[in-house]
Amino acid sequence: MPHRVSEADAARIARFRPASGMETPRFAGLASFMRLPVRSPESADGVEIGLVGIPFDGATTNRPGARLGPRGVREASTGTRMVNHASGIAPYALAACADLGDVPVNPIDAAETCRRIEGVFAGLRERGVVSFAVGGDHLVTYPILRALGRGRPLGLVHIDAHSDTDDAQYDGTRLTHGTPFRRAVEDGVLDPRRCVQIGIRGSMDAADERDWACAQGIRIVTMEEAVARGLPEIVAEARAIVGAGPAYLSFDIDALDPAYAPGTGTPEIGGFTAREALYLVRALRGLDLVGADLVEVAPPLDPSGMTALAGGQLAFEILCLLADAVAARRTGTG
Repeated sequence: MPHRVSEADAARIARFRPASGMETPRFAGLASFMRLPVRSPESADGVEIGLVGIPFDGATTNRPGARLGPRGVREASTGTRMVNHASGIAPYALAACADLGDVPVNPIDAAETCRRIEGVFAGLRERGVVSFAVGGDHLVTYPILRALGRGRPLGLVHIDAHSDTDDAQYDGTRLTHGTPFRRAVEDGVLDPRRCVQIGIRGSMDAADERDWACAQGIRIVTMEEAVARGLPEIVAEARAIVGAGPAYLSFDIDALDPAYAPGTGTPEIGGFTAREALYLVRALRGLDLVGADLVEVAPPLDPSGMTALAGGQLAFEILCLLADAVAARRTGTG
């Protein structure tokens, strides 16, 4: 059901609508996420959903390049339009959205970058802004979860090729793109019993690599299980696991098969098609999402630009979910 927006809310939201491709070409002007107006986190008054770039890949253990993900997704997302043809969601009519720029990362210091990320996203939470991050490698999710899950452990839908629940990598390093969800569970900002990971596949470093996550109660759906049972059944289970409480969506672009997204740090064959990825995201409509991210787009590893294109269009789909959730909370219909 479409959400009703009051005249006052509609007038406020209209101030943040992106430039229309029917009025000025989508290839013109400075690139921002979805061609949205640009604000800073400190001047986000009136913004309900803030899109934030995190240009950091200093925690990747394979191929670098995701530091340029926000720039590539911004450019690719300028081709998106106003209304989701499948769901009918018009995100810019439901919520005031803006591009809030990039977190000022320290490219050679993961711990300092995590502190900066947490500070930015904690500030947005205090202002009542729902955050949507574009990375960057997957470590960036950890400080975001610390900011959003403090005092209210979140549920999680995590779409990825990898569980990212390792304890440490490379001589005990605990902050890598393979550890964010373990750190978040340990910090009490994620409720593992309300976490589901979908699309996990590929060879492992050890036979017990996923045992810790399963022991905590995290539901791991391998790619093989997703294929065998079918996506509608998998999504129904995921929705039941997350339940009605506040939740976060994290989408790693390597969930897609490399045929659709080769530009990523740790590609794994046998992944989702682009069409299946669209289905997965759209089927999550109605969850009480309080934040989301899209990570691991590495434009330098894909001269064709198709990975950034997939990232930009999936970002629009995720934005539609967030706008729908914001409108549901505003009207009390969530």
